Amino acid sequence: MLTRRSFLQSSAAAAALAASAGSARAETPGVTDTEIKIGQTMPYSGPASAYGVIGKADTAYFKMINEIGGINGRKINLISLDDGYSPPKTVEQVRRLVEEEKVAFLFNTLGTPPNLAIRQYLNDSKIPQLFVATGAATFSDPKHFPWTMGWQPNYQTEAKIFAQHILKTKPDAKIGVLYQNDGFGKDYLIGLKDGLGADHAGMVIKEASYETTEPTIDSQVVTLQGSGADVFLIAATPKAAAQAIRKCYDLGWNAVRYMTDVSQSIASVMKPAGLDKSKGVITAVYGKDPTDARWKDDAGFKEYAAFIANYMSPNDLIDSNAVYGFGASATMVQVLKQCGNDLSRENVMRQAANLKDLELPMGLPGLRINTSPDNFSPIRQMKLASFNGESWEQFGELLMG
Repeated sequence: MLTRRSFLQSSAAAAALAASAGSARAETPGVTDTEIKIGQTMPYSGPASAYGVIGKADTAYFKMINEIGGINGRKINLISLDDGYSPPKTVEQVRRLVEEEKVAFLFNTLGTPPNLAIRQYLNDSKIPQLFVATGAATFSDPKHFPWTMGWQPNYQTEAKIFAQHILKTKPDAKIGVLYQNDGFGKDYLIGLKDGLGADHAGMVIKEASYETTEPTIDSQVVTLQGSGADVFLIAATPKAAAQAIRKCYDLGWNAVRYMTDVSQSIASVMKPAGLDKSKGVITAVYGKDPTDARWKDDAGFKEYAAFIANYMSPNDLIDSNAVYGFGASATMVQVLKQCGNDLSRENVMRQAANLKDLELPMGLPGLRINTSPDNFSPIRQMKLASFNGESWEQFGELLMG
């Protein structure tokens, strides 16, 4: 757990290790004796603006770290720019960050299409694209993109876990899938069908896609209901996910509903959909739900709650997007601590690929983050959870897809 004392002790140890090894900092853009400048794009506007809380949490977390001494004497300067979840805007903003702001690397840039739009540029330039805020499996491909690393469990992993549960609890299911028409949504189709296997692939009887620019997905939900499906998989970002939950309920469609973990926020999805209408929705989780009373005396939750109280707003406490930013930022801090005084881009990437059994304050008990040069998927464990109208109730064991 990250306390002020443990943080300062571990930072001092990392600095001493670097000094004893005679490590010298390579000249790296954005790195001085007092600062580490990093960049980020976030959808503070546009169809995915609910995720803007992640960027706010990242910024707040680094402010907290800076107030307790920074990393080996250096303060983290995060420049977080709005891209509206628009890939062309992402490219523009990332070029500004790299070529004008001279950031050392990119951290937690959000979205599958936005990250795809900048990945080749960053890899060609040998600039780390770390802990991208998307679960698309393509961002964990060290062989082809050695400068890009994911963070959360990938979407195919989660969909495979859903498939395992469907086969176990409803082996004769007829599955309808709503998916965002991009790499994010299509990953769920791949993972679901892989998880079902060739013998059960026919259980998916209807697929309906949507574009992020569409104002509503009501017609897609009506189509899926009309197919006769009795299981409804929602692979959608928050706005569309909330609409899908609400429309499914309003139609009287009593399908078993599974929903991507990226839309499990009670504040930005379940409340807008209607708490009663959201009862019974199943998702997969890898972090502690801040609305779940079981964690009220948990040391990790207390650390998170103190962070929110001191650096964010009370409304952010129950937002899973804030939990996400809190965890991703803590992971980034660990990488920087391991770097010691060598903050070259090469060493930042090397240390990101050398995380060993890292525990996060808001990670589920038993969850460990591990990476290696051949493993760019830091989190690979999840647990199923069902929404009870107030919070997510976990059930079963930690699973790997």
